[in-house]
Amino acid sequence: MEETYVQSTNKTIASSLLWMFFGLLSTGIIAAVTYYTGAFVEVATTAWPMLLITEVVVAIVFGLFFNKLSAGVATFLFFLYSMITGATFSIIFVAYDLTTIGYALFATAGFFGILAYMGYKTERDLSKFGNVLMAALIMALIVTVINIFLGSSTLDIVLDWVILGVFAGLTIYDMNKIKVLSEIGYDPEKTAIYGAMQLYLDFINIFLRILQLFGSRKD
Repeated sequence: MEETYVQSTNKTIASSLLWMFFGLLSTGIIAAVTYYTGAFVEVATTAWPMLLITEVVVAIVFGLFFNKLSAGVATFLFFLYSMITGATFSIIFVAYDLTTIGYALFATAGFFGILAYMGYKTERDLSKFGNVLMAALIMALIVTVINIFLGSSTLDIVLDWVILGVFAGLTIYDMNKIKVLSEIGYDPEKTAIYGAMQLYLDFINIFLRILQLFGSRKD
């Protein structure tokens, strides 16, 4: 019986990681197409407010109403979010060359893999850390907005490190949560897509912080 539970959990986690990969792939494809067709100009000048609003609405609907959504609708929202993110990520190609982006992706994949493995293997109860990490993230985002007006480059660097640390913790927490949901018998399909969305968000945010901290911008 225990072996059956383990196999079921591993299958759900594998599904989450596969869906996450497809989400990241769609983001990358849309970002590249948007950049190389020149559509990134419209994104940067006129379309970004609508894209940002749509992205926020999708994230809110996914987060607040996930339990009421069917697996199909949840999957649609996940890919809609990943494609909108791809359009906004096209600006990255303007600021950084492909080599820098490639190195950042490679570093992110390695770092993310270690964190996800830690979340999978730990037997500790991590439930209490979720609220702490989210509170820290909200505080960091608030300070980020304030720093837009302050313009402190030093504070920018500190915030990047803080946010990187928060999403490192969230990666461990989210992977562990996928395992816990699977073990208690929550709908495997919905668990997989929920996990994919959370891990996707962790991955892209870790990628952004690594790129900003260590990436070389175009002259």
